[in-house]
Amino acid sequence: QVQLAESGGGSVQAGGSLRLSCVVIGWPSNNYCMGWFRQAPGKEREGVTVIDSDGNTVYIDSVKGRFTVSRANAKDPLYLEMNNLKPEDTAMYYCAARWERGPPPLRGYQYRFWGQGTQVTVSS
Repeated sequence: QVQLAESGGGSVQAGGSLRLSCVVIGWPSNNYCMGWFRQAPGKEREGVTVIDSDGNTVYIDSVKGRFTVSRANAKDPLYLEMNNLKPEDTAMYYCAARWERGPPPLRGYQYRFWGQGTQVTVSS
């Protein structure tokens, strides 16, 4: 049984920063792909950034230079450092994982485990 638990969401003004965390509860794996996905009201879920156990990362263009995904090792949490936040970043953010080596895909259907989500709201 694997569970993912996110934390760190909140409300900030445009230009602010937040750091999201995702803890793996249960059986971790040394080989993994993990990432952050988001869904805004009335919009489809989109992949934001992913990382694999070799340290390879992928970002969508809209967050490049502002967001940083990291995970030190298979026992540590997954983090998402978000800087210079914009109102269009407002969404529910979900952590996702799969216990396979990379390269990490940015498609949600390729991930097996999901967290419950944490809300990020950015006001202008």
